[in-house]
Amino acid sequence: MNKLISICILLLISYQVSAQKNTIKKMTEKIKKSESEWKSELSTQEYYVLREKGTDKPSQEGYTSHFEKGTYHCNACNSQLFASNSKFESHCGWPSFDDAIEGTVTYIKDVTHGMIRTEIICASCDSHLGHIFDDGPQETTGKRYCINTSSITFKKK
Repeated sequence: MNKLISICILLLISYQVSAQKNTIKKMTEKIKKSESEWKSELSTQEYYVLREKGTDKPSQEGYTSHFEKGTYHCNACNSQLFASNSKFESHCGWPSFDDAIEGTVTYIKDVTHGMIRTEIICASCDSHLGHIFDDGPQETTGKRYCINTSSITFKKK
């Protein structure tokens, strides 16, 4: 009986260590660059939005009315952020998604401009993407990831 208990305990410990290793593998690798490096790699508008937390003007251009199949990536570091099946038309003037690919964005409390909201940044390079709101499609997540067109690029499937 003691041998059986010992074997069960060893199996449980082994499983737990294995699960921890898998979690570590899924962590996003951080990309570190100086602001002068970012400035030299990004356009003026991209740098303003991604690194200075600016906002694109609302429009139906860019990726706002874009609905091809593929993935949307961070325009600074090329990390995958959103799948095209999470994109929806919100009529707000910015590309909108109801979910991000798990582990690709970081959520930060934002109290600027007299509001309390949640900023979303790329988990890999800490670049500003936009904000998340609770007015998305209720039949899915109820979330609206309001993303600056300058923050993302698209890769067709």
